[in-house]
Amino acid sequence: MASQPAVTRPSRRKARGAGIAPWLFISPWILGFLFFTLGPLAFSFVMSLHDWPVVGQRTFVGLDNYRVMFLHDPQFWTSLGITVKFAALFVPLNIVLSFLLAVLLNLNLKGTPIYRTAFYLPSVISGVALVTIWSWLYSKEYGLLNYLLSFAGIDGPNWLGDTGWSIVAITIASLWGLGGSMLIFLAGLQSVPKELYEAARVSGVPAWAQVVHITLPMLSPMLLFTFITSIISAFQQLTIALLLTKGGPVGSTYFFAMYIYDNAFKFHDMGYAAAMSWVMFLIIMALSMLVMRWSSAWVYYEGEVRKDGDHA
Repeated sequence: MASQPAVTRPSRRKARGAGIAPWLFISPWILGFLFFTLGPLAFSFVMSLHDWPVVGQRTFVGLDNYRVMFLHDPQFWTSLGITVKFAALFVPLNIVLSFLLAVLLNLNLKGTPIYRTAFYLPSVISGVALVTIWSWLYSKEYGLLNYLLSFAGIDGPNWLGDTGWSIVAITIASLWGLGGSMLIFLAGLQSVPKELYEAARVSGVPAWAQVVHITLPMLSPMLLFTFITSIISAFQQLTIALLLTKGGPVGSTYFFAMYIYDNAFKFHDMGYAAAMSWVMFLIIMALSMLVMRWSSAWVYYEGEVRKDGDHA
C-alpha cells in the first residue's frame, strides 16, 4: 500500500488561515453585536435590579422595581393598555393597506414607477418632519383634513384635542410610513410565477379565488415578516406621539414607550425605566414567538416538505 504523504507545515498554516478568514470577515458584525447590542442589553438588566438615579448613589433593590411596576403602579397598566389598543389598530391596518397598495402598484400602468416612489418616500422622512406635516394637517382651525371635510358638510373633529380621536390620529400618522412594508409585498408579488395565474384562468378560477389560493399563500412569508415587525413597531411607538400630542389629551396617547422615556429622562429613574424596558422586551418576544408558532398553520415556503411528506 502506498504511504500517505505527510502534511507539510506550510499546508497546515494555509489550512489554519483558511479557517480563520471567515471569522475575520464577520468580526466587525460580531464586535458590533457584543458592544452595541448584547452588552447594553446585559447592562440594562443590571440597571433594572438597582435604584439607579442619573446622579447619586446606586442601590441594589433586586426585583423591587418589577414588584412596584406590577402591583403598585397603575400608570404602567394604563400606558400598556393604550399601547395594546394602538397595536390592535395599527398592525392589521398596516398589513392590509400595504398589501392593497402593493397590488395596485404591481399593475403595469403608465406612470407606475412614479407612484411607487411617491408612496415609498414618506417612509424615509424623519420623524420630526413627519410630525410637523401632520400637526398642520390635524389642526382644528386651519388643518387640511377638516378643510376637505367641510366640502362634504362635515364639521371635522379636534383630532389632537379629543380623547376619542387622538389615538386614531396617531394611528393614521403612523400608517403614513408604510412604504417599507409595501415594498416587501411588491417584491413578493413580482416573484409569484405567472404560470400559476395563467393555469388558474384557463381553469376558470375567479379573481378572488386566485388571490386567496395563489397570491396569499405565496406571500405568506412576507405576511409573517410584516406581522412581526408591525407588532414590534407598535409597541415601540414613541416619536410621533411624543412630538404630536405629548401623551395627551388627558393621557389618551401616553404610550408605554413614552412612560419609559419619562422615567428615564424626566424622573431620572434609570433603574425603573430599565425594568419597564425588559418587560416590553419580554412582551414583544412572547408575541413574536406566539405568531411564529401559529405561522406553521398558514405560512408556506416553496419546496417545503411537511411532516406528512407533502410539498408545500
